Amino acid sequence: MGFFTDAYDLFCVSLVTKLLGRLYYFNPLSEKPGSLPPHVAAAVNGVALCGTLAGQLFFGWLGDKLGRKKVYGITLIMMILCSVASGLSVGDKAKGVMTTICFFRFWLGFGIGGDYPLSATIMSEYANKKTRGAFIAAVFAMQGVGILAGGFVALAVSSIFDKNFPAPSYAIDRALSTPPQADYIWRIIVMFGALPAALTYYWRMKMPETARYTALVAKNIKQATQDMSKVLQVDLEMEERADFIKDPRLNYCLFSKEFAKRHGLPLLGCTSTWFLLDVAFYSQNLFQKDIFRLSVGSLRQKP
Repeated sequence: MGFFTDAYDLFCVSLVTKLLGRLYYFNPLSEKPGSLPPHVAAAVNGVALCGTLAGQLFFGWLGDKLGRKKVYGITLIMMILCSVASGLSVGDKAKGVMTTICFFRFWLGFGIGGDYPLSATIMSEYANKKTRGAFIAAVFAMQGVGILAGGFVALAVSSIFDKNFPAPSYAIDRALSTPPQADYIWRIIVMFGALPAALTYYWRMKMPETARYTALVAKNIKQATQDMSKVLQVDLEMEERADFIKDPRLNYCLFSKEFAKRHGLPLLGCTSTWFLLDVAFYSQNLFQKDIFRLSVGSLRQKP
């Protein structure tokens, strides 16, 4: 559900940018409906990704220091508050609304950035070797479900408002083609992302800290055993082994020869290919409407 919420919050804005243009950049003398200037559209669509990059680094580090459960709760609270705040952007002028949207979406992305490493880490630390790959794949597959949910919510909300507040086409009446009630549409779509984040927070806080973090990072094997007994609903017993906790092979930092020797090559292969995938994935999902519009327009101009 964390990745579901991430995808919804990141990509739902691309569904409402045309409406934002019609509402706040309307020009009665123009032959076409209002549209966001390129630099504003780029900022509204991309500012959350800037926050995501910073959030991954900060909350990933913080999660190793304070624990996955506590930090994951902080990221979810930030996502809930910033989703609501993005939809409540103040003012009725273009500059004020776009500025507040960008501000709150940056911090929304900051929280999403923390959710990325923590959701995957929590799932991998709870799973065993046999099911870990399938569980991690399920986590990332929820991004697609979140994108579909964004489209569904946008269609549903738009259809309800279109039925209750019918408006003439732009060619018939430019001023009334976008009724003032349409301002609620994008706000509802954006704020809806707070709901799955709130549900995720409730259920996540009911679960204990991951046993692997408690045992290997916090060095509390007894507590880890108790937590796993609660999760698995079975009685587990384990003696606290001092030799296991103090094993130097398990105590090496990220920037060390031991880490590079053990995990360097797989990490490089994973991160480099993942980076190339994300360049295409995020760009395509955020700007596909513009790509399709330009492609259709060029096809129509051909003889």
